[in-house]
Amino acid sequence: MPTQAKGDGGWSQDAPSLPLLPGKAPAAGAVVMEPDGRVWVIHPSNAFGGYRATFPKGKQEPGLSLEQTAIKETFEEAGLVIALIRWLVDVPRSTSVCRYFLARRIGGSPTAMGWESQAVSLVPFARLGEVLHHPNDQPLLEALRHA
Repeated sequence: MPTQAKGDGGWSQDAPSLPLLPGKAPAAGAVVMEPDGRVWVIHPSNAFGGYRATFPKGKQEPGLSLEQTAIKETFEEAGLVIALIRWLVDVPRSTSVCRYFLARRIGGSPTAMGWESQAVSLVPFARLGEVLHHPNDQPLLEALRHA
């Protein structure tokens, strides 16, 4: 698993405490942007969780920080090695509260994606709304518009 340190790429730690809700586990994910504004999106295997397309994310494992979780999940689900840039938004989901970070790719390849994804796409920012259909991703789209 890649272990890219935060601090590379202009990391900002101005994130509030993660708002934990009863019955919801902490989770983390990343929105990975290319310098030209395109964004990496994963397509979960068999549309898991009702997602045709979404961003890499997963529940926090014991011993991992939220930052490490986002880095790990992005590699496992998209095959990408990333550097976190800054906190983006916290989103309540069905079984978790997910902290999303804005990130940039520093290596890796979608060919290294794990079994949880059936495909990885590079989508122009202006077309994200056409690709992301799950209601849980709408707060992310809104946060990205203001980022």
